[in-house]
Amino acid sequence: MSSSVVSLNYWTTTSSAVMLSAPTRTTGWLAEGGVPVAPGSSVDSGFGGGIWLHCPARLRRGLEIRGSKARAMMQPVGKCWRSVISRAILASDMGAEEEVGRSRCFLGARNEEELLFCISKEVEAGNLSSDIATRMEELYYNYRDAVMQSGVPNATEIILSNMAVTFDRILLDVEDPFSFCPYHKAIREPFDYYMFGQNYVRPLIDFRTSFIGNLSLFFDMEEKLKKGHNIVLFSNHQTEPDPALISLLLERTNSYFTEKMVFVAGDRVVTDPLCKPFSMGRNLICVYSKKHMHDIPELVEMKRRANTRSLKEMALLLRKGSQVIWIAPSGGRDRPDPLTGQWHPAPFDASSVDNMRRLVDHSGVVGHIYPLAMLCYEVMPPPPEVEKQIGERRKFSFHGIGLSVAPEMNYNEITAGCENPEMIFTL
Repeated sequence: MSSSVVSLNYWTTTSSAVMLSAPTRTTGWLAEGGVPVAPGSSVDSGFGGGIWLHCPARLRRGLEIRGSKARAMMQPVGKCWRSVISRAILASDMGAEEEVGRSRCFLGARNEEELLFCISKEVEAGNLSSDIATRMEELYYNYRDAVMQSGVPNATEIILSNMAVTFDRILLDVEDPFSFCPYHKAIREPFDYYMFGQNYVRPLIDFRTSFIGNLSLFFDMEEKLKKGHNIVLFSNHQTEPDPALISLLLERTNSYFTEKMVFVAGDRVVTDPLCKPFSMGRNLICVYSKKHMHDIPELVEMKRRANTRSLKEMALLLRKGSQVIWIAPSGGRDRPDPLTGQWHPAPFDASSVDNMRRLVDHSGVVGHIYPLAMLCYEVMPPPPEVEKQIGERRKFSFHGIGLSVAPEMNYNEITAGCENPEMIFTL
């Protein structure tokens, strides 16, 4: 079973495949307020529906997105794309002011020079290693350059505010490391790590050229979730901030759904000091990816036991019902073909797909499985090759992204013509 089929021309979904392409920047009539009709959109087809996340003034009222079972008003993201991207983190908004007894150097920085000086100051005080300090500086410059691409007037303010809180969170975790349990619930207070991640990633998205396919299916899933059903999303995986990108695209229409999402996460995002603060704001099932299972041979058995505990936690969650679980059966991020440079969704691991299907079937709760497609690699592409060492370089870009879901997958219908369906995933 493969995760999706690649097309270079458009993003849409069909009942049997999900096709991906990069959303491109649009000029002319779109920039003046037009809403393009994309393949699979509600204007183009009665199936599902899709929207471009642009907000022309003359269409802000009364325009509906219709689907087979759901209807929703088209919502502008923020008041319009510029107000969306201009949001910045304030420490007081996130709850940071309730924490006392530690240095607040980063939060007091008034400009770029003072912020970077705080890194040097913490190194001299022995609070940061030179390696982490170097990576923090690189993170700052890469984030700064990406946000400046947006062209918003207050980009400098956004960069300083977001990076100050990010560095503050990194330092806090270095001084007092947080340990993730097999099932981690998002930390929302006293510091709201969820909104911290949302507001940090938000300025990296070009909402003018971002697209949601088959929006009505997200409403269908949310309705099922509220009835106590379980939802599992089999998805490709492209960037570290995939969870935030999903939530940001759906925050105006399906915030209940996205805040309930539980992400199956590899050990990299819960051990890297620069990534941990963002992971703390997400509901996670923590596992060791098969791609890194044998990086250190003497730890293989420990990792297997840890994965067994995580599977048990997932089974318990599914028995409770009203869960939405996102999993990338490929076990890692998509990467470009080394010869052509073209991006292809990484192949799904058949055993991972079947394990999830069995967990859903044996939970005792009604469950639904959907294929999800993401196209967002430009925002934060992974390293060209899988790296064993923790501490990858993080590059950013201001870019449009895409998200689409296809109809529910029915195992019995898919395997109706097979003599022994249970053998499909063991071949």
